Amino acid sequence: MSTLSDRPNTGLLVVDVQNGVVSEAHERDRVVANIGTLVGKARAGGVPVVWVLHSSENLQKDSDNWQLVPELSRDGSEAVVHKTYADSFEATDLEDVLARAGIGHLVVSGAQTDECIRSTIHGAMVRGYDVTLVGDAHTTEDLSEWGAPTPDKVIAHTNLYWENHRAPGRTAAVKNTDEVSF
Repeated sequence: MSTLSDRPNTGLLVVDVQNGVVSEAHERDRVVANIGTLVGKARAGGVPVVWVLHSSENLQKDSDNWQLVPELSRDGSEAVVHKTYADSFEATDLEDVLARAGIGHLVVSGAQTDECIRSTIHGAMVRGYDVTLVGDAHTTEDLSEWGAPTPDKVIAHTNLYWENHRAPGRTAAVKNTDEVSF
């Protein structure tokens, strides 16, 4: 269990599944469909869904590129966290949102694998959370022309090291969408 002993609940975190973030993402449609399935499972199980939206100079708040992809919709009662750094906890109210809901275990999905997903799962673990990364519900764009591995390798490597990640009193896990239950 997490080191946050007063937080027995689980929450689904949906990170940066925005038009301008995932438009060129690896297997975009499959990943977005998997995230939609996770959102449906969470809602059916009464599990909080927390939406994280990134903004930057290239992703202006309220622009078309900043909006959630059309296949996903946020229920008006679900929390939204606005961020400007890769780690969804950094300079945001995410910690407060999770504390109010008693969440000590995060199920994480979204984009970009090699930036915001990695930063957020590590940020969560160092803050005391148990973290399950949904292995087929995160993606990234192809940055191989700048020396990065291809997206499939970035995703596979992130899943590999996260399923083997450990920290005192906390758990890290990787599950596919069909394995996640709330």
